[in-house]
Amino acid sequence: MAEVQLVVVGSIGIDTIGTPTAKREDVLGGSVSYACAAASYFTSVGMVGVVGNDFPDASMALYRQFGIDLEGLQVVPGETFRWSGVYHDDMNNRDTISTDLNVFADFSPDLPEAYRATPYVLLGNISPDLQLHVLDQIKNPQFIMADSMDLWINVARDDLMKVISRVDLLTLNDSEARLLTGEANAVKAARALLELGPRYVVLKKGEHGALLFTQDTVVMAPAFPLDHFEDPTGAGDCFAGGFMGALARARRHDTVDLREALLYGSVVASFGVEQFGLDRLAKLTAEQIDERFGLLGEMIDPA
Repeated sequence: MAEVQLVVVGSIGIDTIGTPTAKREDVLGGSVSYACAAASYFTSVGMVGVVGNDFPDASMALYRQFGIDLEGLQVVPGETFRWSGVYHDDMNNRDTISTDLNVFADFSPDLPEAYRATPYVLLGNISPDLQLHVLDQIKNPQFIMADSMDLWINVARDDLMKVISRVDLLTLNDSEARLLTGEANAVKAARALLELGPRYVVLKKGEHGALLFTQDTVVMAPAFPLDHFEDPTGAGDCFAGGFMGALARARRHDTVDLREALLYGSVVASFGVEQFGLDRLAKLTAEQIDERFGLLGEMIDPA
């Protein structure tokens, strides 16, 4: 297996998902699952997470099918993290029915030695103290991206601010950016986040795409328009994995590369939501990604 270029740290779970048209049980999920699967189409990726000894052999085989390096995957006695939720009719909002942390409650993301000098790192949406624990282990990374959420803004703000000051790119949705900064305007919120230390901020806007902010520029990446999709779970993680995978493949971080990575993230996320869990990503090809990437580019610039 090729030397790992991107390490992804986050959650692994078994989900029960209800949508207006269907319900699926025992769906492989978690931020690491989606992000690693998305990134695997661009670069060699290593997974850091924890599962219980009840974790299905079929799910482990699926990780291997994607070519994900599993040296950082901990298998410990107990039950794997489980989540269940139901989406509203608009498929943008959902209600959490149950959350059972199980072995994830005691997760300590200790990186294998081979991962500690990996050039690209994606910190999935886990508690800021765990993100800091990872940051203390890595050596001379080229680019670090961190995701977070409103929960950590409300209960772990001090640690989250430390994380933000140590990463290259922070991603939040626009409501979380407003919550963290106190700015009602999303653009002002992004500018305020840049003052906290990162070189880049990405505001996720769901079906409306994403915005990348630097000190000097704003880059837009629309979502690829779909007339049908089945499951929006993990879309943001697919976006982050596709983005970081494309950036790791480019090995450059100028505005052109960042814009291209944004579009690739948007494209991979659009495939991910077409079916439940990782079902669509498991059947995806690099050629299909590039074809949709070209179509998205034509929509942005029809000339």
